Amino acid sequence: MSSDSFSSLPISAAQIANLDSMGYKKMTPVQAQSLPQIIRGKDLIAKAKTGSGKTAAFGVGLLNNINPRFFGVQALVLCPTRELADQVGKELRKLARFTPNIKLVLLCGGKPLGPQIGSLEHGAHIVVGTPGRIQDHLRKGTLKLDGLKTLVLDEADRMLDMGFSEVMTDIISQTPKTRQTLLFSATYPDSIEQMSRSIQRNPVRVTVESEHQSAVIEQLFYEVKKHERNNCLLALFEHYRPETTVVFCHTKKQCDEVAEFLRDHQIEALAIHGDLDQRDRDQVLVRFANNSCSVLVATDVAARGLDIKSLQAVINYELPRDPEVYVHRIGRTGRAGEKGIALSIFSASEEVRVNAISDYQKKPCICDVPESLDRDPGFSLQSPMVTIQLDAGRKNKVRPGDILGALTGDAGLSGSQIGKIDIFDMSSYVAVERTALRQALNYLAQGKVKGRTIRARKLR
Repeated sequence: MSSDSFSSLPISAAQIANLDSMGYKKMTPVQAQSLPQIIRGKDLIAKAKTGSGKTAAFGVGLLNNINPRFFGVQALVLCPTRELADQVGKELRKLARFTPNIKLVLLCGGKPLGPQIGSLEHGAHIVVGTPGRIQDHLRKGTLKLDGLKTLVLDEADRMLDMGFSEVMTDIISQTPKTRQTLLFSATYPDSIEQMSRSIQRNPVRVTVESEHQSAVIEQLFYEVKKHERNNCLLALFEHYRPETTVVFCHTKKQCDEVAEFLRDHQIEALAIHGDLDQRDRDQVLVRFANNSCSVLVATDVAARGLDIKSLQAVINYELPRDPEVYVHRIGRTGRAGEKGIALSIFSASEEVRVNAISDYQKKPCICDVPESLDRDPGFSLQSPMVTIQLDAGRKNKVRPGDILGALTGDAGLSGSQIGKIDIFDMSSYVAVERTALRQALNYLAQGKVKGRTIRARKLR
């Protein structure tokens, strides 16, 4: 019996037959690594992307733990969007077919509360939902989690990105400490590690490698005359066409000038440095993190603490004097098994810095000339998302779920058209696909968020 066969697991013959009828012939890597641990009752933190088979992994595990004769909520699955919750709910219903009388209730925003309350009153074994709506039911007392055995956080990194951290903490605080907690995330930022430490007990770690077996950063150095630096920078964008880039400069003035130069050449760019006030800094970081600005021009100091998950390129407008700073800069690309590129511009007087980097890395630096780059005079770079600013925030008791619910409810946007949601004390920011901007703003101009009109505008 192979270790990737479902029959190698201590689950019922009826479930194995059901899995076979669903086309699950053998376990995917995430299922093979995680299911034996889940069935043993262990807490788990798994790094796995959509399409890896993670729903069946936690689904088979939580169903194995359900007592059908007890009509209380025994499993809760939290998802970032209504669409994902709906998808997970459908998959779990299929996985539960082998056991009669298993009841699953879907609790998501954008739907009336009444029917959901009615469904809960009839009893439920499994609840799948979005954080905001789950919290609503807990506050109303219509959902009770005191008998919970299994808690699943699906796409936990996206829930944190969307600003659900406080809501998730509130929900988890109302579950038994003896529960099993399964955390699934496509990436492992520091915020995920912190969450795991605070809510899990000695979790088993599972990592499913993506296509690239190791993070690879291609490094190229371009020698220019001093006055050619801007022209070379433009040529790098035209040739490599990165969708997300950090350009490193030495000074605040240089950051502003380079960002302005790029904007003048139809490349969306924002500068970040120590002279920005906190509000402007927050807005720049919000826009870069939510994919509504493609290029960030930064000093080393201003870039400290940047939580950038997927960065295609790092460009050194000038090389740093310290090779360790260079290595730290370029380490922001090529993460999580993805390929990244580090491009550096230098003049003849900076050749000593190139040699220092070569010595530090114990390998020669590959040098080229700007003439080798393919130029495209018509090139422009515009981000796929735009940011809407709302004049209400945490102090107005606005939550991510309120904004998400308004836009996916009456405004008619789909969850996939909405990106990261950031809530500050007096304002909130939501990224929407560029093609959905007019629809979202039209609704916000006439409609309401949390029952009241809130001023909204595109952030520029």
